[in-house]
Amino acid sequence: MSNENLVLAAMVFAVAMTFIDQTIVAIAIPNLQHDLHLTQTGSQWIINGYLLALSALFAFGGKLGDVLGRRRMVVIGVIGFAAASALCGFTPTGDLASAWMIFFRVVQGAFAALMFPAAVGIVIAAFPLRERGRAMAVFFGVSGGLTAIGPLAGGYLTQWTWRSIFWINVPVALIALFLIWRSKPDDVRHPTKLDYRGTLLACGAMGLLVLGLQQASQWGWSSPQTVACLVAGVALGVVFVWWELRAAHPLLQLRIFRDRGFAVDNVVLTLISVVFVPFFFFGSVYAQTSLGESASNAGLYIMWFFIGFVIAAQVGGRILDRRGAKPAVVVGSAIGAVGFFLLAQRLTDLSLAHQRLSIVIAGAGLGLILGPASTDAVNRAPSSSYSEVTGITQTGRNFGASLGLAVLGTILIDRSRSTVTAALTGAGVSHARAAQLAGSFGASSSGSGGGGHASPALLHDVQLAFAHATQTVFYVMAAVLLANAVIARLWFPRGRVEVAAEEEPQLAAAG
Repeated sequence: MSNENLVLAAMVFAVAMTFIDQTIVAIAIPNLQHDLHLTQTGSQWIINGYLLALSALFAFGGKLGDVLGRRRMVVIGVIGFAAASALCGFTPTGDLASAWMIFFRVVQGAFAALMFPAAVGIVIAAFPLRERGRAMAVFFGVSGGLTAIGPLAGGYLTQWTWRSIFWINVPVALIALFLIWRSKPDDVRHPTKLDYRGTLLACGAMGLLVLGLQQASQWGWSSPQTVACLVAGVALGVVFVWWELRAAHPLLQLRIFRDRGFAVDNVVLTLISVVFVPFFFFGSVYAQTSLGESASNAGLYIMWFFIGFVIAAQVGGRILDRRGAKPAVVVGSAIGAVGFFLLAQRLTDLSLAHQRLSIVIAGAGLGLILGPASTDAVNRAPSSSYSEVTGITQTGRNFGASLGLAVLGTILIDRSRSTVTAALTGAGVSHARAAQLAGSFGASSSGSGGGGHASPALLHDVQLAFAHATQTVFYVMAAVLLANAVIARLWFPRGRVEVAAEEEPQLAAAG
């Protein structure tokens, strides 16, 4: 194996833990609640704490990679993430359990934020410009595909002990560290003063925005807490931009957004994240609730998505190398929109066999987009800023995912309350009792569709009602991807980035 491919393998193993953890923990939440006697709020923050730290610190993590050395930050990130994972697995029972688990989940998110931008920067630096599309297709195809392992692995590992879902990260980390030692990837440093004021503003802005979006379904969109978080987050974001444009050594070189291609790349990545990460959640809940699958079998539903995703990611990388990112992004967005539209229509069949092709098409669409848009954005940056620019793009992706989960989750809750209540009252259940049952329907991974001892006919009606609610969510996903296709078609520059930027943060594309 060439050293370039050894570097690529090392970085895939390094980030594998972060991708798997996006989904594997959610599957084990019921077991954690039972064994550790966690409250509903405590269980929610086991997931939210990780995402909040990840979102808030991505920009700072990217900057540190460029300043202190990318290899160093990946090694620190891998060791820290694995140590925090092991400590999550050793969570004690009793009163300390909730605080212990939430704290080390936040630590996991913080080390993931240090690791991921540096890992992307290392892969980009290891390959010539004309080969980066292929390399990043493998990086995002394999590491993204690992996200689908979460529901499958989580279902099986929790049958032994839920603690194993955290311990599994330790051997993965050891493999990553061995491959890093063998390949000795890029560790060039570009020393500069760190912008601590900008860092605090960025962390505050992203933290408050993501917190408000995460908690909106619990607090209510019009509640004082939600409004205060969102308004304060936007205000800090405005102050952050003002400061960065004036700082002598800014955290982020925001002037790179003057490059139209880079700006559109970030819009594209934010919009697909509204669909990409939320699909894992909504698809898994639909499979368990409407199809009656177990938690582990629900992972198979997501697997069909990644079959299309991984195959198309390789095609997207080749298109980027030959023709630039625009064709892959436009066509991928259109294919994804068609896939989600067709999938939405098939949901009410209550049959995975009728949905497989549509799921594969939807996954293929996103597979065409993710690698080319991410790589094109980094290609437009100076080599001294690869990790910093990745921090920018990943911050947008995390914000898009949080926005998608919040807005689409609200739509699902409202629609399921309406459709499930109608199904229950139609079967003779009192309106008050029907509304109470509908309020919690699909909120947990019960696996049986929430039917309890209901008759098969009533269970079918309720499963169908929830499918209709999910159908609305998937139609919205199709609309988001259609909007993405239009934006990319109208504003994305044609052609390839022909030379790597070294001094200027802007780069003219051919054509």
